[in-house]
Amino acid sequence: GMGAGSACPGASGIHSHMTNTMNTPVEALEYAYPFRISRYVLRDKTGGAGVYTGGNGVTREIEFLQDAHVTIVSDRRESQPFGLAGGEAGQSGRNVLIRKGKENKLPGKTELVVKKGDRLRIETPGGGGYGKSRK
Repeated sequence: GMGAGSACPGASGIHSHMTNTMNTPVEALEYAYPFRISRYVLRDKTGGAGVYTGGNGVTREIEFLQDAHVTIVSDRRESQPFGLAGGEAGQSGRNVLIRKGKENKLPGKTELVVKKGDRLRIETPGGGGYGKSRK
């Protein structure tokens, strides 16, 4: 999700600036690559709290239809996206390889070989909030 600004909440589930979170339509991805998108949803409550809340990230789960080489270049997997002016941080993201039902956490930047039937779950981070929340 996108971080909140001084006058508005952050947008959810969109391409954020110059990052690797392009919101390519599922149909275009499945047409171009040997995989199927089995899940694509907003990650509720991942944006940081504040006067203006950060946007929510997304979860995209990919099932591979053949063996493949995969490169992941992502950020904010270990540290949380910071809030501004007293706003709270957004939730960090995660990359998870699911092979034969077992989940293996992956680093933010990695290269790996996946097998037919493997699934890759990419959870993008929520954006940071802006301003101290008036609870």
